[in-house]
Amino acid sequence: MTPASSVPEAAVFDPSAEAGRATDRILHDTLHGDARGVVVDSPPGAGKSTLVVRAARELAAAGRPLMVVAQTNAQVDDLVLRLAAKDPELPVGRLHSHAGDGTAPYDRALDALDNVRTSAKAADLAGLDVVISTAAKWAHVQGVEPWGHAIVDEAYQMRSDALLAVAGLFERALFVGDPGQLDPFSIVGSEQWAGLSYDPSASAVSTLLAHNPGLPQHRLPVSWRLPASAAPLVSDAFYPYTPFRSGTGHGDRRLSFGVPADGSGPDRVIDEAAVAGWGLLELPARHTPRTDPEAVGAVALVVRRLLDRGGVTHSELSPDPAPLTAGRIAVGTAHRDQAAAVRTALAGLGVTDVTVDTANRLQGREYDVTVILHPLSGRPDATAFHLETGRLCVLASRHRHACIVVCREGVGDLLDEHPSTEPVQLGVSIKFPDGWEANHAVLSHLSEHRVRWRP
Repeated sequence: MTPASSVPEAAVFDPSAEAGRATDRILHDTLHGDARGVVVDSPPGAGKSTLVVRAARELAAAGRPLMVVAQTNAQVDDLVLRLAAKDPELPVGRLHSHAGDGTAPYDRALDALDNVRTSAKAADLAGLDVVISTAAKWAHVQGVEPWGHAIVDEAYQMRSDALLAVAGLFERALFVGDPGQLDPFSIVGSEQWAGLSYDPSASAVSTLLAHNPGLPQHRLPVSWRLPASAAPLVSDAFYPYTPFRSGTGHGDRRLSFGVPADGSGPDRVIDEAAVAGWGLLELPARHTPRTDPEAVGAVALVVRRLLDRGGVTHSELSPDPAPLTAGRIAVGTAHRDQAAAVRTALAGLGVTDVTVDTANRLQGREYDVTVILHPLSGRPDATAFHLETGRLCVLASRHRHACIVVCREGVGDLLDEHPSTEPVQLGVSIKFPDGWEANHAVLSHLSEHRVRWRP
């Protein structure tokens, strides 16, 4: 056996060095390559926004006019604020829509930044180093000189028809996104386009690569959000072809409580999650309405106990411990009516300021502890919506310390009994792993951290 002291230094995984080398390769292809596009796959919490900001600054420093495309106004405002914080002298334009109803079309915090100019007209921002807006706003821009470069943020959540609408505005682009998250949203059915090369509901990246298979593709190899307890499961279950590792090791983060457990199911699952990073609070098997009152109540009670017990987090971000406040806890659900029911239950327990939302709206956000109502809990069937890998991936990858899942018993049996009834369509790439496999992988791991409880 080789002594530990003689293990080659190269065999030791250095997350900062690995991430740095990946970023250098991405920036080299972006600034010095001749391909019209560069694609970057980013797992949860891998520093996607940091990469976008750095690439924008380097392109601007190289004298390359740049437009940045994001998917929501909140993402646009966040990128503007990040750029301003990193480079207060960099001229940035925030292109926004007209405020027809009197509401602010952008975050008014941008008005305090001397280097940021805001306007509803692209012509007013001509000549600035960087101009940032949503894909929806860029689609209406006409009569301007094309930008030499573009950065498309959250590119996997952008529909291909949205990319087509803005493609004439730039010559080359860096596409950055998370392939494991939710697919682009469409309010109409897409069956009539399935398998066609011009499917407008497909993601911008999948369509781009289908027509340009030789484009450089990179991946960010480290998640700085997910702890060492979570990264292996999320990577194996949702990113089998683009694996990643945690930027922290076991013991780098700790979650502790000043108030001892009272012996209840919620307290026992909290203690399990504090030690293992995962906890499953399993209620008795039963078919229930979507807003299952017992499951909703269990979620709210777990959150209440997290706050009552005086949680404290220890991490690499600071030598001092930080209190686990309501603002650092989130509840995730599959449906909006479930989120509304949880908010009502929390209000009944006197809990405010805890984020409660669906997976779609939690995408891209980060918390210390998350509490999840499992999408298949209490269901009599497993529909394509509830089996979508991106939905479970988002819910299981928002936390820095621990994730607690509330679910009724029997989901494993439901998955085993669920027949695949989705039609097979020619020309459609099979998404892997599928929802059945990903759900089984997550449930198998959670079963090791199960606490059974009868409310």
